[in-house]
Amino acid sequence: MAAVSVYGWAHWCFAGPAAPPAGLAVAGGALLVAGTSAAYFALVSGSRGLFGALFLAAGLLACAAVADRATARGEVATCAVRDVRTEHLASYGEGGPPGATVYRLALRCPGGYPTLLKANRALAPVGGTVRVAYDREHRVSPAPEGGTSPWRPALWAATLLAAGTALARGGHTPDGPGPPDA
Repeated sequence: MAAVSVYGWAHWCFAGPAAPPAGLAVAGGALLVAGTSAAYFALVSGSRGLFGALFLAAGLLACAAVADRATARGEVATCAVRDVRTEHLASYGEGGPPGATVYRLALRCPGGYPTLLKANRALAPVGGTVRVAYDREHRVSPAPEGGTSPWRPALWAATLLAAGTALARGGHTPDGPGPPDA
């Protein structure tokens, strides 16, 4: 229910016809995530409660990312690339995720928006053009045309929420926790 609530809140904030102001949207989402995680921590004892609450919070944030990626960016513009800056993000330790490169493209678009596009791959050289999908209300970040797919964050959300659920159920039988093993 928490995942549905967070997704619904995020979807309304990103795409609703009468969405709340940005500050209220962020505060409401933070309250949903923090409140649900605190309730989980209070209901599940021990370290399972701590780690389960962390998995739950991360899964709920992934649900918000799914809503962001699924939101339609109804306007498309062909923009000139004025500058491309790359940022190399390091890997954090052995066995951690590999390093990544983020490309920040400074744009000149008809109408003056968007002015910046971030991507995980080189989209066009300086002087080239790129087609950018964006939301006229500026509630979601611009993206390369056809470049937003909700599947990756949805997979993360499902995995993290399943881990939190497994931790909550761990050690319980239908009749309650059993006696300690001797």
